[in-house]
Amino acid sequence: MGAKNNVTEFLLLGLFQSREMQRACFLVFSVFHVLTVLGNLLVIVTINASKTLHAPMYFFLSHLSSADTCYPSATTPKMIADTLVDRKTISFEGCMTQLFSAHFFGGTEIFLLTAMAYDRYVAICRPLHYTTIMGRRRCGLLVGASWVAGFLHSILQTLLMVQLPFCGPNEIDNFFCDVHPLLKLACADTYVVGLIVVANSGMISLVSFIILIISYVVILLSLRSRSSEGRRKALSTCGSHIITVLLVLVPPMFMYIRPSTTLAADKLVILFNIVMPPLLNPLIYTLRNSEVKSAMRKIFRVKGSSRGEVKLQGI
Repeated sequence: MGAKNNVTEFLLLGLFQSREMQRACFLVFSVFHVLTVLGNLLVIVTINASKTLHAPMYFFLSHLSSADTCYPSATTPKMIADTLVDRKTISFEGCMTQLFSAHFFGGTEIFLLTAMAYDRYVAICRPLHYTTIMGRRRCGLLVGASWVAGFLHSILQTLLMVQLPFCGPNEIDNFFCDVHPLLKLACADTYVVGLIVVANSGMISLVSFIILIISYVVILLSLRSRSSEGRRKALSTCGSHIITVLLVLVPPMFMYIRPSTTLAADKLVILFNIVMPPLLNPLIYTLRNSEVKSAMRKIFRVKGSSRGEVKLQGI
């Protein structure tokens, strides 16, 4: 790699060139992002403020909501701001920071879903040993390992990109900095780096998907001997997880389990992955969970009552 890196900024081409479409994107994604942040913050506050949501499942859900708050925030605000300007630029350092952040929180989300699947497997298949196996220390280790694994996955991706020379065109045909568009711009043979990207991002997504599907198949098979009420509750919980797994893991498998090429559909696929799962996860995990909904009602009822008492005392 003898070529010199003389690129100090990249030009993002964005999603659409039409001004009308960019205005529509500004409105739509601004609303989506606000709803995503508020929805996930609501889940985090509810779980941490509630006196009843202390099961390991909610501990994992709180961290999943934290990752879902940060994941779109790594790219969406920049994408929204770029719809207001004609020249969409990002510095080399900003590009690498965006790449690291997106893969860090996206990877952590995948590992947290795997930990949550393990929690559901123990709860349904080994209920008598659940409290012993899923103790506070074990849960903390699983969550910590998820964040560390997300960091290691992301730092490898970033280091691979940082050491590449960029000496020619600097136009990224995307709305944020990602590995495939950057590999396309590099002034060097990126075949080996592309293979490492497939092994890192693609195989993580594929292996996690296989593990999760196998775990849920085992769970569903174990439900045949349960009562109808037990099956209904377990299926409700597992159904939420399976929907989330499909939303989170299918797009990365499409993006990263193939050679380093860019396709016309890439931008829409990765946009779906960044926007939709973090937006829908609070709905999936709250609307289908009576305990979370009950905890939310109690928290806001208590806060509403306390505000009323303060007003009465002031009178």
